[in-house]
Amino acid sequence: MTTIVEYIIYAFLGINITFNLLGSFALHRFPDVYTRLHGATKCTTFGTIFAVLAVIVHAVNQLHITGDPKYLQMALHSLVALIALLLTNPTGAHAIAKAAHLSGVKPVRAVVDAYEVKLKRERGGEE
Repeated sequence: MTTIVEYIIYAFLGINITFNLLGSFALHRFPDVYTRLHGATKCTTFGTIFAVLAVIVHAVNQLHITGDPKYLQMALHSLVALIALLLTNPTGAHAIAKAAHLSGVKPVRAVVDAYEVKLKRERGGEE
């Protein structure tokens, strides 16, 4: 018999799959490294949040049913992994974008490159 908790878990996993597919689509569709990185990072981060939420809901449900403390451990480890993901994924994306910009990769169809203007000012150059 399927319970409401299982439907919640399936909904979270469906959201996860949807956003990860959108992130994959962003890697293939967008024109340059910056927009690809933006689309993929946002979608996979958001999708993974829901995958971890599905694990936590499952673990808490099993803890409630069985009383086995290993499910509490699973929920806590998933929460720690989620926090690590939320801290490292945007930081990594920022580092990749900054490295791409410093190596001379220009955004496609960019009107204003504020970061380049800032770098010129810091180096004592003209705008």
